[in-house]
Amino acid sequence: MASEETRAVDTRTAMSPTERDTPAPVGASETTTLKKGPARAWATRLVVAGIVLSAVNLRPAITSLGALLEEVRDGLGMSGSVAGLLTSVPPLCFAVFGVMAPRLARRFGPAAVVCAGMAAIFTGLLIRPYAGGTAGFLAASALALMGIAVSNVLMPVIVKRWFPDRVGSMTGLYSMVLALGTSLPAAVTVPMTHALGGNWKLGLAVWAVLAAAAVVPWIPLVREGRERSVPAARSAQAPAKAQAPTQAQAQTPASASARAAEEQPPLRITRSRTAWALAVFFGLQATAAYITMGWMPQIFRDAGVSAGTAGLLLAVTMVMGVPLAFVIPRIATRLPHQGPIVLVLGVCGLAGYAGLYLAPAAGAWAWALLLGIANCAFPLALTMVGMRARSGPGVAQLSAFAQSTGYLISIPGPLLVGVLYQHSGGWGLPIALMAALMVPQMVVGVLAGRDRTVEEEAATR
Repeated sequence: MASEETRAVDTRTAMSPTERDTPAPVGASETTTLKKGPARAWATRLVVAGIVLSAVNLRPAITSLGALLEEVRDGLGMSGSVAGLLTSVPPLCFAVFGVMAPRLARRFGPAAVVCAGMAAIFTGLLIRPYAGGTAGFLAASALALMGIAVSNVLMPVIVKRWFPDRVGSMTGLYSMVLALGTSLPAAVTVPMTHALGGNWKLGLAVWAVLAAAAVVPWIPLVREGRERSVPAARSAQAPAKAQAPTQAQAQTPASASARAAEEQPPLRITRSRTAWALAVFFGLQATAAYITMGWMPQIFRDAGVSAGTAGLLLAVTMVMGVPLAFVIPRIATRLPHQGPIVLVLGVCGLAGYAGLYLAPAAGAWAWALLLGIANCAFPLALTMVGMRARSGPGVAQLSAFAQSTGYLISIPGPLLVGVLYQHSGGWGLPIALMAALMVPQMVVGVLAGRDRTVEEEAATR
């Protein structure tokens, strides 16, 4: 069903007006039929609602825990080393479980997998405070992170499939809401917990309500797909004579392209230099983001900034992603080469790190703004995933490869910063490391931004 939906949307988008008006052949994809007339309107609204609600649920499991980590450690008797491991679990889960997303999408369809992912987030968030002990807490967290991982990978696929002519604007919307979902729990979890009587378990579990709401829009889409797949399967098994009247329709360019796409084997994605460049770019920007979220407040506090102000500075850095995450993808899709945007973001990052090194307290607000701009490499990376592959299955493979490989690359970064800080007794070496990593990020980002597709490279090598 997943591949059928992709071909239906992509091929009909490429048709002439006459071909679009030609009735679909018997046995055509259910999405082709679904996307006509009033059905198209309600389905599109459901998809937009699903994208928005899913995006807002892709980070609260992480940032709400960070806000209450001290209370969780005390409540569960968690050691410092285990708490450190807990902060490294998200990128590890994203890398491990993200690989599964394309195969699951081919088997059940992207909408069904995202729906299941939201259900996993809901279940994990609801039970982890009450799972009993550190092991149960980690297991429930892993369940929620598994749902986040597969949804992370499939969001660009959903955007490419349903909005092939609006990849930039829809990716911008998704990225903007994701940024809100990152900063909002960090800001409100502690005061909300105090309002709930100071119960940290309830303060964490309440975010499951948001995940439950995200399940709802996907359910009709999954059910609609299943119902329409039955007539399609029956018509495919009908005698040749019964299907004779539709053979002329079956020979349209759109249906021919659909059959050809179905017969194509999965891409050998590792043969594509662009895929590797995009994976490394994704990994380095994720490294910078996790270092910023984990260590920037401590850098400011060690420079003499108060704890409250340091928290506000981090919030400013994260909030910068809200408007820019909507603007940058729209600009990126209008450019044949996204390298200039990569360079602008990289220069902002280098300037922010230089400021942290030379005058962390004096220019704190400026450095926070510059690093917030630099962190918008994330929505740019997501946009390039949608632009560097021609088909839905290609986007799924590229998204899984880039995100899984990228998150593996990002795991050592925050840990290495902590080691350098502990052994050097200051922030000079860690900040130098952050700035040094920005240089290869700019290089591979320019390579990933070239106007080419992974299908072309995988076929020619």
